Formats: sequence, C-alpha cells, structure tokens
Amino acid sequence: MASELELAFVEDLQLTEVMRLRVQSLQQKGLKRQDGERLLLPYEAVYRLDFSTQDLTFCRWEVSMKGHGRLSVTGISQLWTPDLTNLMTRQLLEPNGQFWRSAGDPDDAPLKCLEADIQEFGERLAELAKVRKVMYFLFAFKEGAEKANISCSVVFKPNAA
Repeated sequence: MASELELAFVEDLQLTEVMRLRVQSLQQKGLKRQDGERLLLPYEAVYRLDFSTQDLTFCRWEVSMKGHGRLSVTGISQLWTPDLTNLMTRQLLEPNGQFWRSAGDPDDAPLKCLEADIQEFGERLAELAKVRKVMYFLFAFKEGAEKANISCSVVFKPNAA
C-alpha cells in the first residue's frame, strides 16, 4: 500500500513581487490593464506546488488557520516562464478552494469550506500533476486572515507503478 504524500504550498516571493510591480507600473503610467488581464490585488500572493511525483490520487486538503478570516486558493493553468507573460482571467481554474473561520468561532473550531468544490479542485490538481511538475496559485487572504497564521497543503496518494 502506498503511503500518503503531503505537498505544501510555498509562496513564490519573486513572482509575487514581479506581479506587484506590474500593478505599480500601470498606476504610475496611468495605464489600464490589458483586456482580460488579471492584476494581483494587495491581499493576494502567488504560491507554487511542486510535484515530486506525478501519478497521484487526491486524498484531502490540510489547512490550518490561527484566528478568523478567509483563505481563497485559485489555481492558475498558465505555465509561467522567466519572461513572465501577464496573467489573464481565462487562466484561472474553477472551482477554487475556500476555507474560513468566522469571527465569533472559537480558535479551535474546524475551518469551514465548500466541500464539493475542494474535492473537485483536489481531483483536478491530481489530473494536472500528470502533465506538470509545478503549478501556481493565487492565495487571497481576506476578512482578517493573515499569511503568517495559515498553513496549506494537499495530501495525495502516489499511484503504484
């Protein structure tokens, strides 16, 4: 029986910074975004998931949050290259993962989520892993969620060869 493989999302600081500079550049020049372009919002960051093996079956999400807030995880279908083409809205995958804890909930209360969506999203990641070694994601930290208080990973089962 194959053991489980937990893959943690890692913030891509360089890519996040490049995308922030794009927003800043447009603002400074008084320009508008391209048609369909998706600009990084102030509460968003780019994360990556590196697939050490590519033949996987989705098991579950492992998300923890101190305090309250909402984490939204959106997959990006684009294969990013060093010259970094702009992110377009059509490259964002549906559904996305939503995890939250309301302000009145105790800190030890389990996170809420849209279970059907995160199941479908996880299965989609396993499918994409067959053709990708790396995938990128937009993480949005909302309603009091702070990057430092959240950990997020996905657990897969490697398929036997």
